[in-house]
Amino acid sequence: MKDIILIHVTGGDKPGVTAGLSEVLAAYGVDILDIGQVVIHNFLTLGILIRIPPEADSAPIVKDVLFKAHELGISLRLHPLDSEGYDQWVGAQGKQRHIVTLLARRITAVHLEAVTKVLVGNGLNIDTIHRLSGRVPLSGESPRQACVEFTVRGTPDDTSAMRQSFLDISAEIGVDIAFQEDNVFRRNRRLVAFDMDSTLIQAEVIDELAARAGVGAEVAAITESAMRGELDFQQSLRKRLALLKGLDAQVLEDVAADLPLSEGAERLISNLKRVGYKIAILSGGFTFFGNRLAQRLGIDYVHANELEIRDGKLTGNVVGAIVDGARKAELLKAIAEKEGISLQQVIAVGDGANDLPMLGLAGLGVAFHAKPKVKKGAGHAISTMGLDSILYLIGFRDRESLPGD
Repeated sequence: MKDIILIHVTGGDKPGVTAGLSEVLAAYGVDILDIGQVVIHNFLTLGILIRIPPEADSAPIVKDVLFKAHELGISLRLHPLDSEGYDQWVGAQGKQRHIVTLLARRITAVHLEAVTKVLVGNGLNIDTIHRLSGRVPLSGESPRQACVEFTVRGTPDDTSAMRQSFLDISAEIGVDIAFQEDNVFRRNRRLVAFDMDSTLIQAEVIDELAARAGVGAEVAAITESAMRGELDFQQSLRKRLALLKGLDAQVLEDVAADLPLSEGAERLISNLKRVGYKIAILSGGFTFFGNRLAQRLGIDYVHANELEIRDGKLTGNVVGAIVDGARKAELLKAIAEKEGISLQQVIAVGDGANDLPMLGLAGLGVAFHAKPKVKKGAGHAISTMGLDSILYLIGFRDRESLPGD
């Protein structure tokens, strides 16, 4: 019998299995080289990799372990390993590790097949798989989202091509797939910065104001021109604001009262605040509305454009410099520096091209219900789920988070 043995246990889960086996192994001074356990629907799979001391005889150890398994009513198999194979396994621990997060309203075998085919096609090996979302009842109301997290090892053949494959799968079968390096920063984010319009809220405020000013079509035409690349953000904002000149400032209060939050926004922010995150709005929208959201949600920083108001009317201008994509990136750096954190500890979330600079700076940049160009330019994309699915990307389990909208 070899001195390195993998003990593989299966059977019904119950208290005392690990305690009983370790009691036997402890009596012989056995070293534990690795251990792992998973329980699915009260069915246990346990692996213990042991090294038997040179002075010990393996035969009585094996006999006593098998007898204890019989007493416990579990199945147990022993797999002797040679030192060469073990050394190869130890040598593999330096390989890159990544986290792949699969998000959907419900997860099916089709989703699992699609993700795992991409992984194996890129030479990645799955180490662990965990469900982060809650258990799914067979009757009654089902959870509104589901999540499975994979820990994978290896270096992708072509990371860009693999990310594109995940985006293609997302579009084809209605899932979101995130691919992150598994490092210390992934588990220690400290700041999340949101774009506001069409990200934190389900509206474009300037369109709402334009509708009330009777210039909705004109403003929409300028927006489309900007999207075609004929105008940059600052030009398009100034042209649209000029059309709002003379609008009664009371309209701002009316619009602010009806702004709908994006799905999962309150749940995400309340959970992040609970564990010490700072929250920021970095928006090409307007401070009037950002400040209202800050009061409602407990947001720490608001940087947006300040509408100029004179005699109770909008002048069609902003006060100070316009917050565009470059300015958002500058502000993100400044807040991270003020908070004393690395940019790798920052999450940035946005939907537009002017969000790409800050999405690229952040350790976790998320394109939220964005156009293909923004999805491709950002590190990650959420297109089928709510904002609170970001909790899964930083490793939250449903049982650890507060309920919400």
